[in-house]
Amino acid sequence: MTSGEADVSRRRGLASGPGTLLVWLYGVMVVGAVSRSAYQISTEFDRAPLAYSLSAVAGVVYGFITYTLVRGGETARKVALACCIAELVGVLTVGTWTLIEPSAFPDATVWSDFGMGYLFIPVLLPLSAIYWLRKGAPKGDAA
Repeated sequence: MTSGEADVSRRRGLASGPGTLLVWLYGVMVVGAVSRSAYQISTEFDRAPLAYSLSAVAGVVYGFITYTLVRGGETARKVALACCIAELVGVLTVGTWTLIEPSAFPDATVWSDFGMGYLFIPVLLPLSAIYWLRKGAPKGDAA
C-alpha cells in the first residue's frame, strides 16, 4: 500500500464498518432535529423558545458530527470525539433538567427525557460514537 492509499484508507476509516451505521443514524437525526426545530421555530416559537432552540442546536451538532465522520482523517476523528462528548453532556444535562423541572419545557426537545421521544437514540448515539472513535484512535493516542 502506498502512502497515498494509506491516507485515503485512514480518512475513510471513520465511516466504514460500524461507522457507516453511525453516519446513517446521525444523518437521520439531522433531518429529524432540523426539520422539527425549523417548523416549531417558524410557527410557534413563542410557545417554547428554549425547547425549540435546543432542538435546533441538537440538529447543528448532529450535522457537524455527520460531516466529520464522513470527512474522515485523524483531525476529523478528534473533532468528532470532542463533539460527541459535548453532545452527551448536552443530552444528560437537558434530560436531567426536563425531569427535574418539566415546567421549563412546555414542549419537548430532541434531548428531553434523554431522547425518549426518539427511542433514546440521542443518549445511545454519542455513547456508541465515543466508543467507535476511541477504538479507532492510533495506538498511544487516548483522545
